[in-house]
Amino acid sequence: MSALPFPLAHAPDPAAEEAGRKLFAGPVDFMKGVVAMDGLPPGDRPEVCFAGRSNVGKSTLINALAGRKALARTSNTPGRTQEINFFALGGSHYLVDLPGYGYAKAPLAVVERWQRLLKAYLAGRSNLRRAFVLIDARHGVKAVDEEIMALLDQAAVTFQVVLTKADKVKGKDRDRVLEQVRGALATHPAAFPELVLTSSETGDGIATLRAIVADLA
Repeated sequence: MSALPFPLAHAPDPAAEEAGRKLFAGPVDFMKGVVAMDGLPPGDRPEVCFAGRSNVGKSTLINALAGRKALARTSNTPGRTQEINFFALGGSHYLVDLPGYGYAKAPLAVVERWQRLLKAYLAGRSNLRRAFVLIDARHGVKAVDEEIMALLDQAAVTFQVVLTKADKVKGKDRDRVLEQVRGALATHPAAFPELVLTSSETGDGIATLRAIVADLA
């Protein structure tokens, strides 16, 4: 019997978990919001970015990783974050919060500007170690997620799917979503062959994701 494609990431061993904990327990400081490529900080350290459609829980997940309540701005209005937000992580990494995508009420000109900036960033950031694409565990991969994953394929940026809100879905429903996600990822050459299942509410998967980021140094 062949191994399951895109298995769930295992919990980290104690050393890896501690490395992740220490990285995120250190200073995590907002640096700047970037609206054009010439505003990017120097690419002098490993960098990871987080992408996800509006309302997927991206800001909440970043706050959970950092153990802070208001590091990344959350809003009841999806699509509020219209910049590439850079955070200095432990003095050794950049953590990058990309603009939310797929929010239909954003003006077309704003959406086009986001897309241009996103494409330029992904294509031109040599220190970017991995993109984490957040998918709502209740809904699976949507058409707008396919667009960002195709963009990452084109830019040859390795991306790893992180399922959010895992506490909201159980049993057969979760299995169905996982099957759908695995099927979608099979067509994307840049997809990292492992999924991370997380819940910002319960803390599930947070230590695993911290350890993955720490290991990417």
